[in-house]
Amino acid sequence: MSLMSIRIKLGSLAVGVAIFAIGFGIIYGIMYYIGFNIGVLALLIILAPIFIIMDILQWLFGPYMIGAVYRTHRITPDEPEYTMLNSIVSEVAKSNKIKTPDIYIAEVDIPNAFAYGSPIAGRRIAVTRGLLRILDPEEIKAVIGHEMGHLRHRDVEMLLAVGLIPTLIFYFGYTLLFSDGRGRNAGGILLLAIVAIVASFLFRFLILAFNRMRESYADINSALTVDGGADKLQTALAKIVSATGHTGYSFRRRRKNTSSNLTEMLFFSNPDVSEAGDYRKLVEEWKTAKVSLFSDFFSDHPHPAKRIQRLERMKDRKM
Repeated sequence: MSLMSIRIKLGSLAVGVAIFAIGFGIIYGIMYYIGFNIGVLALLIILAPIFIIMDILQWLFGPYMIGAVYRTHRITPDEPEYTMLNSIVSEVAKSNKIKTPDIYIAEVDIPNAFAYGSPIAGRRIAVTRGLLRILDPEEIKAVIGHEMGHLRHRDVEMLLAVGLIPTLIFYFGYTLLFSDGRGRNAGGILLLAIVAIVASFLFRFLILAFNRMRESYADINSALTVDGGADKLQTALAKIVSATGHTGYSFRRRRKNTSSNLTEMLFFSNPDVSEAGDYRKLVEEWKTAKVSLFSDFFSDHPHPAKRIQRLERMKDRKM
């Protein structure tokens, strides 16, 4: 394992621990403050497991909903049209030392790929029709190496876990806000409810930061487990961004959107990110671009230039 991958892995784990520590600290503070109020406490104790179960059910059956939204269909090893893709996924899975996931085609023109799954649906990697159309086999292999990293690192499960924290805090605050049992401390509990709801939204920024680190970790996985992965991942990213057209993204400005769902977080490239232009020129520009520290603050993916430069450093260090 490279020093860069260790650093990013430890960094993302530190952010994950911080999310849990701060989140449970807030929840404990709420429980401690309203401990005298049996009615509110009982309501919270009843509701919390319900929300947790709802999130778990969404995780378990989410792949089927994703399949409906993105019009995915599973391919089999005996389909000649997908011989190359089957071979690539099997090869990359072997180099990652994990079982070959099920392969799905998403009938979507936007070029992208994503990893997802659950204990019921199994592990899956989906590639869009648009991705197959614009990337060459080596670039597809590099993208699969990235997605295989998500499966190998259990990012779906990790995102589900950290995502539960703001959900719980929000519903704790929501319950307090509309509780009939505030009594003499109505003002204090009302303030606590508002603070909890605001905190649940602020937690989204920590989750975005966590996801950006996991995306970087997946990029490194591709560079380390696929021959020429760093080079091919750079051109694949540039081709995808170049092919998507303008959607309000530049080095200086990006559409602010913090409502990304779990699937969008696991896309190879954020589907809302694009910058038209020749992909070779984009790669060269990104290698030397001066990118603000906060350029991707509202994004669930690192700025493309940051991804390109990180991959370039891996090549320079011959990792």
